[in-house]
Amino acid sequence: MASAVIKFSAIMMLIGVCAADVSELPEVKAAAAAAPPVTEVCLGCICQAVSGCKQGTQCEGDHCGLFHITWPYWADAGKPTINGLSPDDPNAYPSCTNDPYCAAQTVQGYMKRYAQDCNGDGQINCYDYMAIHKKGGYGCSGELPFNYVNTFNQCVAIVASQQQQG
Repeated sequence: MASAVIKFSAIMMLIGVCAADVSELPEVKAAAAAAPPVTEVCLGCICQAVSGCKQGTQCEGDHCGLFHITWPYWADAGKPTINGLSPDDPNAYPSCTNDPYCAAQTVQGYMKRYAQDCNGDGQINCYDYMAIHKKGGYGCSGELPFNYVNTFNQCVAIVASQQQQG
């Protein structure tokens, strides 16, 4: 887990350094508005909490891939695909959700659709996305499994401590 978190942390630090000087440019503001809602670090910690980010995770039961995405979740996310497959192709769902990049796109699409303040703190952030991912777009304020939240929080704490050291 630590090596994957280090990679996400390093990417985020580089982005922060590069963006610091240009963040007020109109082009940068427009790009930020179009940016995916979930950061790389947040995606990484959700992945860690869901599956341990074990590469090669495939379909099992009603869910597929590193993020354990179900068909309805994928459909709500806009049915992203890879390799030019039609969303109606029978292989579109498993091929996307078993591919880490397409699965991450699926999570982004789902979060764009269902973004909301699940914990009532007045902000929509990574903790809300973590809850939405686990409980769905209409149940994110419900009770979350302890192990899921604990693993997620540990991941976030490791990234935060590495960012402070860097």
